[in-house]
Amino acid sequence: MANIGYIQVVRHCNHFCGFCSNPTTPYVHTFDTMKVLVDDLVKRGYFGVILTGGEPTLHPELPRIAAYASAQGLHVRMITNGSRLADPEFARSLGEAGVRLVHVSVYSVRPDVEAILRGAEGTLEKAFAAVRNAHDNGIEVNINCVINKLNADHLDENIDHWIEHHPYVRHFVWNNLDPSMGRAEVNQAQFTPRLSDFEVSLQRAMRKLHASGRTFRVEKVPLCYMTEFAWASTETRKIVKGEERIVHFLDNKQTVRQTDWEHIYAPACAHCTLRPICGGLFDRGAAYDPEELYPVFVSLDAVVETIITDPSDPSYPLRTLPAWKKDFEERLAAARRGEDAPRASVEEMRPPDAPPVGMVTEKGLKLFEAKRKSETKKAESLGVSMERVDVAVPDDGSNGI
Repeated sequence: MANIGYIQVVRHCNHFCGFCSNPTTPYVHTFDTMKVLVDDLVKRGYFGVILTGGEPTLHPELPRIAAYASAQGLHVRMITNGSRLADPEFARSLGEAGVRLVHVSVYSVRPDVEAILRGAEGTLEKAFAAVRNAHDNGIEVNINCVINKLNADHLDENIDHWIEHHPYVRHFVWNNLDPSMGRAEVNQAQFTPRLSDFEVSLQRAMRKLHASGRTFRVEKVPLCYMTEFAWASTETRKIVKGEERIVHFLDNKQTVRQTDWEHIYAPACAHCTLRPICGGLFDRGAAYDPEELYPVFVSLDAVVETIITDPSDPSYPLRTLPAWKKDFEERLAAARRGEDAPRASVEEMRPPDAPPVGMVTEKGLKLFEAKRKSETKKAESLGVSMERVDVAVPDDGSNGI
């Protein structure tokens, strides 16, 4: 299977998104602490690694760790706001280091909306430059977009811009806002959309991409809001293929191994034909309304067949529906044996053999305190609340892990 791990390289950023789910912590990485995590993914047989943050390009060792991961056979990707990739020389260095794909995050092509969401002016032009520079250096470019209250009505307008001005971008990823962590948790009223807020524009956007021959994925959106394109749900694809995901968080959550994609369902979901392969409503922050969920009656087999026969995803071995059904029933039976177990906590999803993630140093603590002060002033000027710090620092208050 094409399991891909995430390593948070840093946890600070040069933007200040009011809905950031992974804000500043005092944890830091050196090349050696990141190397351990890369080695762990290789040991687990993972296909690739995504270097993320915070803003990963702020780490001085980023090209070096990318080169190391690439040399170990991992497909190296990165999620970035594009600010440093706007520098052609930096983009060239990442291409030479073996970064194969970058996800550049752009929330709105409307400059005023993007500035509000980023908490900074002038970020959009840099993101456009980053996309061009990555492409010019042979790095595949995907566009990431967090669905939120301010862009929910014009997701399709964003697609129009990319197709017209950056036709070489062939893949897009939407992430519905996670209202449970960081600043997103304490600013839900400002940024968390209703599912109905983006239903129309998301459908229009997916149809435009599909008609143009481009590909896309959608995360944290229940299948009743993307029925026509249910095969594009990230959670559904992982459920169908039995994949997992490991995230090495640079905070006290540390490593989380996620294999259970179920979240919240409404009573009406019991009647839905897609219920067995739907990840449900991702809502650990109690911000969404389960009453917005409704059953749909479309062919589950057709959705599964589209996924398992996808020629762009050759890693999945079971390419026929009968073979998949046998495997899926075996996995369901195993799940039923633990059906009365409560939803796994973060601690229960932590692999016992996971290596430590980063460290807390005196320098890191001082930088964290300084960053908190400057960000508090920024938050006040933008009218947003600062995140809680309980997951930012070690549980035992120590200066190391």
